[in-house]
Amino acid sequence: MIKGKLLVFSAPSGSGKTTIVRHLLAQPDLNLEFSISCTTREPRGEEVHGKDYYFISWDEFKKHIKAEDFVEWEEVYTDNFYGTLKAEVERIWALGKHVIFDIDVAGGLRIKSKFPNETLAVFVKPPSVDELKRRLKQRSTESEDKINMRIAKASVELATAPQFDTIIKNYDLDVAKEDAYKLVKDFINKD
Repeated sequence: MIKGKLLVFSAPSGSGKTTIVRHLLAQPDLNLEFSISCTTREPRGEEVHGKDYYFISWDEFKKHIKAEDFVEWEEVYTDNFYGTLKAEVERIWALGKHVIFDIDVAGGLRIKSKFPNETLAVFVKPPSVDELKRRLKQRSTESEDKINMRIAKASVELATAPQFDTIIKNYDLDVAKEDAYKLVKDFINKD
């Protein structure tokens, strides 16, 4: 099987990474396919099983851990586990495409450490923690407690930014999308 590239986009919740990843997926010349993560959390809003996430039980998740089926996995929030199945990466590579991840910082760094030559790890930096909080509230998908939990975690995640290959500052979404496009295009065209 021919291996493609791995494009990791990580950031605190509300930074705009999902919007940037969706923009990149819409660019046919990049030949990208979204890596669908497994999670034990419940779907939010319009999320669809097999499209946004594979929503699985904690027991199923544990079986995958025991069988060493994951490229990476993490308890991102208390009792909310997320992971990337090896089979998902292999499925995308078998299609002859590059894998793009919208993933938490710990998972993103784990992928980079396992596949250092194939991976471009990008950290999406928000303008401020206050702006993050505003964006999360604007979503109207989570309770105030969940939002506060995400904001508390954001400070820790922001401190990991220097460990990534590059940082995109998402102060202006159109500029961030263009910066991401150029980075990805250059990386996938490298030998």
